[in-house]
Amino acid sequence: MRRPHLLYLAVLVSVAHGIGLESKKGPLQNKVLDVPEATPVPYPIYQFTSAVEGVSSYLVSGETEGKISISSDGWLYLEQPLEWSPEESHHLEIEALSVDGERLDGPYGVVLHVIDVNNNPPVFSSSQYSGSVREHSPAGIPFLQVSASDADDPETPNAHLRFSIENQIPNPTNTPYFGINSENGEIFITEEGQASLRARPTLTYKRGEVRGNADVLKRKFDDYCTPKSLVPLEHNPFFTCVQRSETRQMNLLQDPDYALIVRVEDLGGNSPNALSNTVRVNIAVIQNLWINPGPVMIRENLQAEYPMLLVSVRANDPNALYRLLQKERAPFPFTVSEDGEIFVTGPLDREEKDMYILVVMAEDEQGVQLEKPMEISVRVEDENDNAPLCDEAVFEVQENEPSGSVIGFLRAFDADEEDSLNSFLNYSLRSQTPTRPSNKMFHIDQVKAKIQVANEKFQRNEVPQYELLFSVSDGVHSTMCKAIIRVIDINNEIPIFEKNDYGTYSVPELAELGTTLLTIKATDADDPGTGSSKVEYHITAGDPHNLFAIKLDETTGEGTVYIAQPLDYEVQGSYKLQIDARNPEPLVIGVEYDERATAVVVIRLVDVDEPPKFEVEALNVNIAENFTVGDLIMKAEARDPEGKTIKFRLEGDEQGCLQLDVDSGELKTKAALDREKVEELTIKIIAYETEGNKQESEMTVIIHLQDVNDNYPVLQNKQGFICVQKMTPLTLTAVDTDNHPFSEPFTFSMPRKSPNWEIKPVDGTSAQLILKKKPSTEQSISIPINIKDNDGMGVTQKFDVHICNCTSLGYCYIEPEAHGWKMGLSGTIGILGGVFGFIVLFLIIVMYRIKKRDKKKAAAGGETRAML
Repeated sequence: MRRPHLLYLAVLVSVAHGIGLESKKGPLQNKVLDVPEATPVPYPIYQFTSAVEGVSSYLVSGETEGKISISSDGWLYLEQPLEWSPEESHHLEIEALSVDGERLDGPYGVVLHVIDVNNNPPVFSSSQYSGSVREHSPAGIPFLQVSASDADDPETPNAHLRFSIENQIPNPTNTPYFGINSENGEIFITEEGQASLRARPTLTYKRGEVRGNADVLKRKFDDYCTPKSLVPLEHNPFFTCVQRSETRQMNLLQDPDYALIVRVEDLGGNSPNALSNTVRVNIAVIQNLWINPGPVMIRENLQAEYPMLLVSVRANDPNALYRLLQKERAPFPFTVSEDGEIFVTGPLDREEKDMYILVVMAEDEQGVQLEKPMEISVRVEDENDNAPLCDEAVFEVQENEPSGSVIGFLRAFDADEEDSLNSFLNYSLRSQTPTRPSNKMFHIDQVKAKIQVANEKFQRNEVPQYELLFSVSDGVHSTMCKAIIRVIDINNEIPIFEKNDYGTYSVPELAELGTTLLTIKATDADDPGTGSSKVEYHITAGDPHNLFAIKLDETTGEGTVYIAQPLDYEVQGSYKLQIDARNPEPLVIGVEYDERATAVVVIRLVDVDEPPKFEVEALNVNIAENFTVGDLIMKAEARDPEGKTIKFRLEGDEQGCLQLDVDSGELKTKAALDREKVEELTIKIIAYETEGNKQESEMTVIIHLQDVNDNYPVLQNKQGFICVQKMTPLTLTAVDTDNHPFSEPFTFSMPRKSPNWEIKPVDGTSAQLILKKKPSTEQSISIPINIKDNDGMGVTQKFDVHICNCTSLGYCYIEPEAHGWKMGLSGTIGILGGVFGFIVLFLIIVMYRIKKRDKKKAAAGGETRAML
């Protein structure tokens, strides 16, 4: 009765918490389920239903830990809440039982993953933090770090922590002096803190003084508290130390200068449901004696007793040793004493160097840095110790220059500091030589140094130039500057040709470019060497296509007329050129160019017999290789400049597949073309005159044969064998003499599907022929293979395959067999018997004859012996 009761409670809890039970039901099978930690119990997880008949109850086993149960109707539920841990999961087995307790279904594996919920607030690693920071420390640099942890799942926002400062005590200006990195808890001072934080007054010690020594303290007391001291009472370290000792403890970390309340929140600090915690951070502000006293100003050329004390620095360690680091190669007129006093060793010159950067190092006796290097800038103030400088200036003024016209600017320089009163210059005109026609021909602006015309009555023939003296002053020093003003002639004369008609000049039409035709010249009565007297020549009529040009000789003033572009008698036989002479400077008002500044010349072309001319000298033609025999490829276009009759001939047709019409220049095919034999034909077409000198010219024609799909893929090898022991696939390789896109990749296939054979592609030109089933006997088979190129063109080809037993070397082995021309066993035995009988008969005859011969010899021997 306990489980149904618990199930009833589970249902009530589910309803109360809005849990939909319909989504928690399913068949009995392997399953992975998620369960939140710290759920109210009893908590329904999932209802399993077995499809097997006769199921009466269910059983759960495995890692239940006494907290997980299952009801008789298959509800898996919690009797106690589960807790999340990094590796927390429960592996269960569920099976369905009969009334007698026999297993009817299962077991099935069920894994419960415990899902973390945000039920753990973050915890700081310390109950209180303490730290110190020196006054004048740079903003943004961390000096203290707080840390916290969260027991929830670190892979979820439940453990994503963010830090913030809740309060700063005290906060006199309602401006935060401290900031915190929200991600890692690093605490730093803000820009306001850098400017406002100050340490408590305390005693300072010099090198060699022992902190707390009685004699040292007595000497300090005498220095601060005797009547000769002018230190105000509120700034007297002894007074403040006594006063503070009466009211507070001296432990700065227990009685800090500032206290921060730091908060840490989970869920990334972005949720109203986030859990948080706070901690107190005590901060003491420590006195910082290592303060940059710069920038330092010192006047140049200062008369004083050297070395002269410039400024002092002091490290926080009274035993620090000081040195200056020289960053520049220039002379370095500075030294530093063991007490941090920086001296300048002599007068400075701003014009030599106006800024010095002193790098001060504070180190211990082993050379280890005690403080960060300090850069002190020393600026040299200017003194008016330089007089203005100027060079002789030369300007020009025209005769008709109107009053007020700017002639130029007098350039002067002062080496003193720029944009200061020491370098501010004042200009005044002191004298003018000569003084004709007036002693006030010029004026100068006192500040801008602008020289202007004051009287416009310049006459170059009377006064060719003026010499002016100016006074330039910086208020202390004055310098005399000189300027030369040259009076230049105005352009009141026009160029005049030495003759206005240069007659007629003949030139062959094929004359080279640059050929000189004639020389012309015009003179100008204006002042030599000026723009008013310089003459330029321009062809203004008779040459619309710019076939001629004129080159000017700057020394003699002559103009050379030459051929600038190719001439053609057949286009135009003669040219009447109009040439104008002009000055680069404009003429004065009232003076105009007239016929004296214009000349004419006639250029007559002499006709020359020229060779025929093609419209183009080279031509590229693209035609398909299956171009129809007799069709027109191209037509050569040529003409003879003199209008003579021309004909054409063909050269270079090594293939003998072209023909050229001698009259029209039409080029046609007379034989079939084949790109696979030759891809390009280079020929020459000659155009020649039929009369006169019979001159000729040639044109190059390159005919590119474009591929067409006139070849199909062909098997390189059309037979092979397969060993039944290994059945290694055969490689089919094809070639196609066409070019892309009419060649590879090839497609290999069989006209009809075969149960024993299969083709698989290897690459664009190969495929494998695979025997799928081992035959019972040796066979020789002809297999149809269809091969198509990339354009789909192809034919079916036969590939002969011999399937056989193989030797150890992989070659086919053919067993002996009966043939029509061979005997059977009985015939073979008969023949062998006959041969054997013949051999026996032959041996009997041989033995008989030998025996008969021996008898004759014996008889002959007996008679001899009897006679003896």
